[in-house]
Amino acid sequence: MADDQERTHVTATEARAGATPGVTRYILAVSLIAVIAVMAFILLS
Repeated sequence: MADDQERTHVTATEARAGATPGVTRYILAVSLIAVIAVMAFILLS
């Protein structure tokens, strides 16, 4: 069982065990533009 008096401190990168490349913001932007284009097409048709 772990001892509560001993704390382990790690950096954020070590805690998540990987890198965060930031691809999500590009996917979100492209999806938003696509939805706006489709809605505009439907509205104007």
